[in-house]
Amino acid sequence: MNMFIATAKDGSEIRYKDGKRFLYLWSMFFPLVPAIAAALYFTQIGVWSTFIPLIYLYVFVPIVDAIIGEDGHNPPDEVISAMAADRFYSWMVRATVPFLWLSFIATAMLVGTQELPWWSIIALVVGVGSVSGNSITIGHELGHKSNKLDQKLAMWANAVIGYAHFRVEHNHGHHMLVSTPEDPASSRMGESIYRFVLREIPGALKNGWSTEATRLNKKGKSSFSLDNEILQGWMITLAATVILTAHLGWMIAPFILVHHIFGWYGLTQANYVEHYGLLRQKHENGRYETCQPHHSWNTNHIFSNLMTFHLQRHSDHHANPMRPYQTLRDFADLPRLPSGYPGMFLLAAIPPLFFRVMDPKVMEWADGDLSKVNILSDKKNRLEQQWNKVTEAPTPT
Repeated sequence: MNMFIATAKDGSEIRYKDGKRFLYLWSMFFPLVPAIAAALYFTQIGVWSTFIPLIYLYVFVPIVDAIIGEDGHNPPDEVISAMAADRFYSWMVRATVPFLWLSFIATAMLVGTQELPWWSIIALVVGVGSVSGNSITIGHELGHKSNKLDQKLAMWANAVIGYAHFRVEHNHGHHMLVSTPEDPASSRMGESIYRFVLREIPGALKNGWSTEATRLNKKGKSSFSLDNEILQGWMITLAATVILTAHLGWMIAPFILVHHIFGWYGLTQANYVEHYGLLRQKHENGRYETCQPHHSWNTNHIFSNLMTFHLQRHSDHHANPMRPYQTLRDFADLPRLPSGYPGMFLLAAIPPLFFRVMDPKVMEWADGDLSKVNILSDKKNRLEQQWNKVTEAPTPT
């Protein structure tokens, strides 16, 4: 269905063609970059192909994002339901899951069967792990669906990097607590990504396990029941590890471990930039205000959005969690990131530079009021002094 037809409120016919429809195929094929790099090893490129995933994600994508720019176009409201029901979009996401596993297995086979120099193994595992972090993007889109097929596929996607607790924690934890101090997956102003990761990873794991255990206990089942979704996902990861180790030897185990670590860190990077410093206000009854689009950082950078199934239109996603990726909208007056996610990940790797760029944006979002900011408690006094000086500075005449 290339054309969506609907009737406007005034009775006129609306005919809409989604210009991104087939461009989303890049989201489907992006996970194949490591597998392509593994294949290119056997060409004249040789060992230098091991740098391709790393260079692609952290050099090529930010440059293309900067050149192509942004797209704030939204589909008409009248065709949203028809677009959401179009199976072409959902099957693209489902078909991506095997590609995630193909790239992981192909690169593990390369490392396990070829005599690679140590530096190329490091480059490959960091690059592949970072790209495999995109498995969470796939698991994220599928995990928000209510049907069993998509939920099982989400489990298989998340199992690529051993992050089996993602769907449970994300849907029942992060979406409930987002942009509050209680959420381990919402970063605070003044908090570096290296400090955030030490809070986010264990916090998400604890919340996910607790949520799943509570669900099972209410049904009269043990937390360690085979009905535990997290254990099911970990068993998939363990089985893959055992099979690869049996085939390639114990030397492949460090590659798998480091791959998973960087895959987890890929999610950490996304969580870090998606809600940095943003805070939902608490009502007198102790409940937080409803999550609105302005409680998430948004970016319309075209290329990186097309390779992540529109994940970067994060503002609409958190306001409308069940809205499928192809219908996510942009809004006026949203907090906006200066780059797509890969560019922001590079910025986050240098905390002083990240703070210099993002802290003024947070303060602009909060109208200069630090009480409206999700702030790191032990940095509060310093940030208050810093921003009080800024707001009290005389206006040039």
